[in-house]
Amino acid sequence: MKVALGVSGGIAAYKAAEIVRLLQDRGIRVQVIMTRAAQEFVRPLTFAALSGEKVITDLFGTEAEQPNIDSAVEHIAVAQSIDALVVVPATADVLAKFAQGVANDFLTTLYLATTAPVVMAPAMNVNMWNHEATQSNLHTLRDRGVRIVEPGDGYLACGMTGPGRLAENEAIVAAVFGSSGRIPGPGWRDDIDHCWAYAGKNRSCPVSDQSFQRTHGLCAG
Repeated sequence: MKVALGVSGGIAAYKAAEIVRLLQDRGIRVQVIMTRAAQEFVRPLTFAALSGEKVITDLFGTEAEQPNIDSAVEHIAVAQSIDALVVVPATADVLAKFAQGVANDFLTTLYLATTAPVVMAPAMNVNMWNHEATQSNLHTLRDRGVRIVEPGDGYLACGMTGPGRLAENEAIVAAVFGSSGRIPGPGWRDDIDHCWAYAGKNRSCPVSDQSFQRTHGLCAG
């Protein structure tokens, strides 16, 4: 199984490194795509070292690379090779671009080009999360089948308190498996146990695929 992990430019970008490790622990190949803003928070070399894969940072390759036909259509090749597209963190900007069909970098172009399931884990300031425009974009994406891993509620990096914290790593990983319909690799029971705890506390489950829930005993009812 191969996952494309999109990393966008929020303070939670560093947490995506742990998502890479958790997915790899379960036997998943991960290729990271970083937006330009994400590179202001974490260097591509970090993800290259963790994933063992090329990190894609530009639609037409880097300035050091000679442009060619492969770099010009790389988003199509990646789109056809992945089993899921996961965005961690998903900023308000990326949510808006996905909802409106804006394709002005590799990540947004990949979203339009792939037919694989899409999972997004938003993280942002509480006011940005609650804004009518963001909520409208979320509604549009959900209607199109995008799986949104709801952010947590608590103290935020900006100093405010409320919804907007990146969801727990286990909830994001569980949502990836739920979206793909694949059986998790080693360690999947940890995700299941977290799902039960999450359901008991919040009366909802981050994995919304009902057949997957039934198969693995997720989220009673």
